[in-house]
Amino acid sequence: MFIIYSNLYRIIRMTDLKITLLGTSGAIPTSQRNLISNVIIRDNELFIFDTGESIQQSMMKNKVGMNRPTNIFISHMHGDHILGLLGLIQTMSLLLRDKPLFVYGPSGISRFLKSNMNIFNIKLNFKLIIKEINPGLIVKTQDYKIYAKKANHSILNYSYVLVESDRPGKFYVSKAKKLGIPEGSLWSKLQSGRSIRYNGKSIRPTDVMGKSRPGRKIGISGDTRPSKSLTRFFSSCDILIHESTFSNDQQDLAIERFHSTSTEAANVAKESSSTILILTHFSSRYNDVKLLEKQACKVHRNTIAGRDSMTFTVPYRDEKRLTKSYVLEQTSQ
Repeated sequence: MFIIYSNLYRIIRMTDLKITLLGTSGAIPTSQRNLISNVIIRDNELFIFDTGESIQQSMMKNKVGMNRPTNIFISHMHGDHILGLLGLIQTMSLLLRDKPLFVYGPSGISRFLKSNMNIFNIKLNFKLIIKEINPGLIVKTQDYKIYAKKANHSILNYSYVLVESDRPGKFYVSKAKKLGIPEGSLWSKLQSGRSIRYNGKSIRPTDVMGKSRPGRKIGISGDTRPSKSLTRFFSSCDILIHESTFSNDQQDLAIERFHSTSTEAANVAKESSSTILILTHFSSRYNDVKLLEKQACKVHRNTIAGRDSMTFTVPYRDEKRLTKSYVLEQTSQ
């Protein structure tokens, strides 16, 4: 099973990456669960996936600031995944947000936002950039990429993955000193991946550094039936957040409504070699989702049934050396 731990891995300063489940209910909210929404916080940047109603309240409760660099990704145009977006945008404006807001989603999202903002006379004091997407690479920076893939739902639905860029390998001080390179700007250039020239010799980063180290990969399913193409898309995720609307005894209903059961989500996690599976988007018929977690754990042991405000701090893959198995810090606010 996953291991709950303190701050062991923080002895190495790296880019923080946290996941908070803002809402874990599907279609109908309950007294314990808001409608579906997940946020990834990478340093100070927000990546929000789906915006169920009352998302602003969930963000406030979990102290997720509304004036950070923010990217919002909508999986599909069903109400439980998008109706909170208008309220969130209006709240951001009332709180005097001054940073651009990027919204990505399927065809129709631009018309939905613009027409409703006009009807409700929502005025903004920040720039809103709406991008209707196609499958493939949709965001690319030096530090990460975000991809979208069509899933198998009753309407067009996109699943997403956030993939961090590889990090430089370990810098070996002993090798740098052996080559006589003085500490300072030359070390910095090598650590950033640039070759240098010293004492008439060309020195490459590989002369003083180890192999590059992989970044982290997070997958978010949206609403979908399982498929081989999605399994490949989620290959080697550190964290896979997958819908689990129904338990195994509702298999026929899951097929009829283009959703997944707990065991089907677990099969996707297992076959994609994903490390941790987080179940979410539960039908309101389940007061206790421990049964769904238990079903999934029979297939994929490292499975967690999500609940609102559950937060995970995700370490790098190479930090596995710090413990006997993959480490995940889990907190609940």
